[in-house]
Amino acid sequence: MKHGKKYSEVAKLVDRATQYEPNDAIALVKKTASAKFDETVEVHIRTGCDGRHAEQQIRGAVVLPNGTGKTVRVLVFAKGAKLDEAQAAGADFVGGEELIPRIQNEGWLDFDVVVATPDMMGVVGRLGRVLGPKGLMPNPKAGTVTMDVTKAIKEIKAGKIEYRLDKSNIIHAPIGKASFTEEALNENYKALIDAILKAKPSVLKGQYLKSVTLATTMGPGVKVSTAKYV
Repeated sequence: MKHGKKYSEVAKLVDRATQYEPNDAIALVKKTASAKFDETVEVHIRTGCDGRHAEQQIRGAVVLPNGTGKTVRVLVFAKGAKLDEAQAAGADFVGGEELIPRIQNEGWLDFDVVVATPDMMGVVGRLGRVLGPKGLMPNPKAGTVTMDVTKAIKEIKAGKIEYRLDKSNIIHAPIGKASFTEEALNENYKALIDAILKAKPSVLKGQYLKSVTLATTMGPGVKVSTAKYV
């Protein structure tokens, strides 16, 4: 893959053979952000899990102390008093069955997170083919299937992110923007890693975190030392 001149210049700052301490890696990642927009800082964690086994699946959510730097649009499926509660809590869109054709037939997807009360999951389940592949399906493990819609909305708006294994057993998650201070990114990084360490499957033998890489949207990867997690 051929990279542009800007990328090649900032890539020289990174020693590919070095595993940096988290605070050094974050400082370096901030230096490599060269795009004209405020790039997202992402963490890519290669695990020793085998996601084909249910007991080795990892999925959860964590509230980043300093948020993600992104305005998150929340859609809530609810009925009755819970609709009013969701609106009062700051949901961007609320509704029930009437939203199904809009999403299914008109391709309406102007939202980033979907929350549903348990009694609406039969309705939301009909959107599995649309929401599933986009990672938008509500899930109890992520706290997005709940009767406490106020808490769910407030946490999401405050910077709650989901993490899960992909098909290659890697977790990809944002921890903020390149414009964040090093301290804010460090705090977010620590919150994410702590949550993932807590989510370690009890059946897993061998190394859990095989490699951790930090990168901005357009920047080169910076390897982070995993020595203390082994």
